Amino acid sequence: MPRPSASPQILAILSSLIEEKTGIHYGAADFDLLRDKVMPRAEELGCDSLLDYYYLLRYDDECDREMDSLIDLLVVPETYFFREFDALKVAVRDLLVSKVEAGERPRIWCAACATGEEPLTVAMLLAEANALGKVDLVASDVSYRMLARAKAGEFGSRSVRSIPEQRLVTRFIERTEKSYRVKEDLGAAIDFRRVNLVDERSITALGLFDVVLCRNVLIYFKDETAARVLSSIRKVLQPDGALFVGTAESLLRLGTSFSCEERSGAFFYRVSR
Repeated sequence: MPRPSASPQILAILSSLIEEKTGIHYGAADFDLLRDKVMPRAEELGCDSLLDYYYLLRYDDECDREMDSLIDLLVVPETYFFREFDALKVAVRDLLVSKVEAGERPRIWCAACATGEEPLTVAMLLAEANALGKVDLVASDVSYRMLARAKAGEFGSRSVRSIPEQRLVTRFIERTEKSYRVKEDLGAAIDFRRVNLVDERSITALGLFDVVLCRNVLIYFKDETAARVLSSIRKVLQPDGALFVGTAESLLRLGTSFSCEERSGAFFYRVSR
């Protein structure tokens, strides 16, 4: 059976649809990568061309379900425990635990959590501070497949490739014959949800947060999409809430209503007043 055809024009309209639904941007320079990711799925479904696959995604009765399947193929599960660890320590110890000690029940949202190493690292830090269970910890991703892996709590060696504090691994991560597993009480403390960051209503439905981690995801969006996502996040931040993005990301070029702060070498953003 011949492979489905994939002209630059077809890839352009397909990438436009993907960006509309997920925010993920594929420019012309990325079309080869997009083709290689999408083509096997189109072949599997018996499509004669990627245009047929586009029509399926746009108009078929099962288009929403197929878009979910495509998202699972497109998302980048690049994460690991203790990634950009100093920022997580500031978020937990300085911004959340202080509220717990004041008798409050703060909330933190780990957006685009992929396979869950980030929220599980947050849970470790909360447990160390005797605050696990005293903070609402929400973690989300657009991919059902990533969320399933996060909930399973089982990881490969790449997930523990950076260990800044060995005691956390010793206390919270178990080595099995073929993998690593986190202690069950950590995963049980996390409310995993499916959230599409370009869907403002699904973000608003999460409620208000004292801390939002949206790290290393805006780099996959065009500036106007990133600005729209940040506008939605702003609406769910408490007045004194803090937003953390990746160290390679900056909000200043987007002209948003956030101002940057630094604490213990970690940078984060608050809503400008």
